[in-house]
Parts: sequence; structure tokens; C-alpha cells
Amino acid sequence: MTLKKTTLFSSLLIISLLSGCAAVAVGTAATTGVAVAHDRRSTGTVIDDQTIELKALRVLYGVDSIRNNTHVNATCYNGVLLLTGEAPTDNLLNDITNRLRKIPKVKKVHNEIVLAAPSSLISRSSDSLITSKAKVALFSLNKIQGFDPTRVKIVSENGVVYLLGLLKKHEINPVIETIRRVGGVQRVVKLFEIIG
Repeated sequence: MTLKKTTLFSSLLIISLLSGCAAVAVGTAATTGVAVAHDRRSTGTVIDDQTIELKALRVLYGVDSIRNNTHVNATCYNGVLLLTGEAPTDNLLNDITNRLRKIPKVKKVHNEIVLAAPSSLISRSSDSLITSKAKVALFSLNKIQGFDPTRVKIVSENGVVYLLGLLKKHEINPVIETIRRVGGVQRVVKLFEIIG
């Protein structure tokens, strides 16, 4: 191949790759926009929640003693921070909680970290499967007026399913009963905020 053809081919390849990235970026923004349109939180609150989760990740992965000895997840919904996972000592558990409680805009912390060695990858895979099945199961509630299953945030840890979201009173019991029937769920913890 001549130098001109190689340069032309390389230029076309770069342009096509860049346009693909732009399409992915636009698609991601559009998807996020659709998700926010269905969410009962304001756009600002959704962004705040994502920012809180990112700051929590910086702590969980940025502090060597935490990263090397624990398995902790931080999930934020409407300023409420849910901590799940395992820490082997009270000192580590308290250190994590104290650090994450100081993140700006965290209104409340639900500390569900258990004193234990970090869970196995098999256990975590099982929890991922439970979360997926629970999300799918909520689509069966299409007869509840105004209910949107994407408004329920689901977190699974060691077979325990935590439910967050802004729900109306008539939506709560059907959601809980549906999740309880999902295979592998050992217990359901509701952390909903009830709205008008």
C-alpha cells in the first residue's frame, strides 16, 4: 500500500471510530435522559446521587486498608446512602461508615455491612442473578396504576434484597410480595420513601 493510501485509510478509520464514539455518547445521554424522565427524583437529585456513589467508590478503592480487606458496596437514592457487604473488624466497619457519612449531600446512612470476611465471587454472582430476576419480576406489576418498575432500586447482598425508591403507598406491598417470591431471596429490606 502506498503512503497516501495508508494515510487515507488511517484517516477514514479514525473518523469512523470517532463518529462511533459520538453515537455511543449521544445514545448514552439519550438513555440517561429517558431514565430521568421516568424517575420521581429531580434531575439534580439523580446527579447528586451518582456523585455521592462516585465519591464513595473513591474512598472504598482509594484507602488501602479498606480496598484490601473488605467488600463494601455503596448505593445512593435520594440522598440516602445504603452500605452493604462485609468488613472483618469493627474498626474497619466504623472507619468506612465515618468516612462515607461525611460525603456532602448524604442525608442518611443505612449501614448494612456485616462483620465477616469478604464474600466469595460465587456469592456475588448469585446476588447479581437475584437482582436481575427481581428487576424482571417487577414488570409483572403492570396493572398497578402509575407504577414504573424502573423506579425501584434493587441491591442484593448474601441473598438479602434491599429496595429503595420513591413509591406511593399502594405500590409498596405488591413490590415487596413480588420480590419475596423471586428464587434465592432470603429476606427483603424495604428502604422506600413514601410519597403522596
